[in-house]
Amino acid sequence: MKTTLKHLIVVLILCGYNILAMAGVNKLQDSLKTSSSIHEAKSLKIMTYNIHHANPPAREGVIDLQAIADVIKSQSPDLVALQELDVLTSRSGNIDQVKKLAELTGMYSFFSKGIDYDGGEYGVAILSKFKINKTERFPLPFKEGLSAEQRSLAVISVILPNGSKLDFACTHLDLKDEHRLLQVAEINKILGNRKNDVILAGDLNLTSSNPAMAILERHFTRSCEQNCTPTIPDINPDKEIDFVLLKKGSKLKVTSHQVVNDIHASDHLPLVVTYSK
Repeated sequence: MKTTLKHLIVVLILCGYNILAMAGVNKLQDSLKTSSSIHEAKSLKIMTYNIHHANPPAREGVIDLQAIADVIKSQSPDLVALQELDVLTSRSGNIDQVKKLAELTGMYSFFSKGIDYDGGEYGVAILSKFKINKTERFPLPFKEGLSAEQRSLAVISVILPNGSKLDFACTHLDLKDEHRLLQVAEINKILGNRKNDVILAGDLNLTSSNPAMAILERHFTRSCEQNCTPTIPDINPDKEIDFVLLKKGSKLKVTSHQVVNDIHASDHLPLVVTYSK
């Protein structure tokens, strides 16, 4: 009886040690997860990508949204500025490309129409890993008397994991200088005096030496300012017209600026920029 009691006491002691050990392991794992979350919250990955309505340039008439979604997922961005999307147009099979990409990537979405097109709508969009708290659409001006396609500025407001507020904006500017000069001035007016951090991304249809860029840079700083990699066309790219810009005064710093090469889902290459504090 005494031997059995001793065995029972030993078993109980060992069980107690195991419970304490497991509690220690769980606490360590929770600590590591928390540490990882804090670490991840210190960086912010942005992508801008003109998707050419998901039509690969080498495949006329083909719409391949899965290829676009795969490009996005391969980079795992927190926020994505997209240009040239179709919503319920005949040429794209009457699919809402914004909602479909949100579904394929598991992200929140917001669409900002530029024009009515082919039975549906055509414009820019934003995808976000973070819940979207507010959305805004601003039509951009164009010079009267000169032909133009209506352009817009899409803006969302999100709360980052570290608790700070960010406004993220996407646009696709006109091809003509006369319109672009008015459009960048309007963007500065809309975003330039906001109190929180603001990131602007998109296809600006201009190079960094264009006078319109100088106007934007009164309030914004490009993620790359020297020896920057071109973003168009997808084969033998020779022009940088896709940009990510941060409103001046932010504590965020660029830690990575990368154009993803050898991607042929669109005629543009995706640009991925990482910021951290």
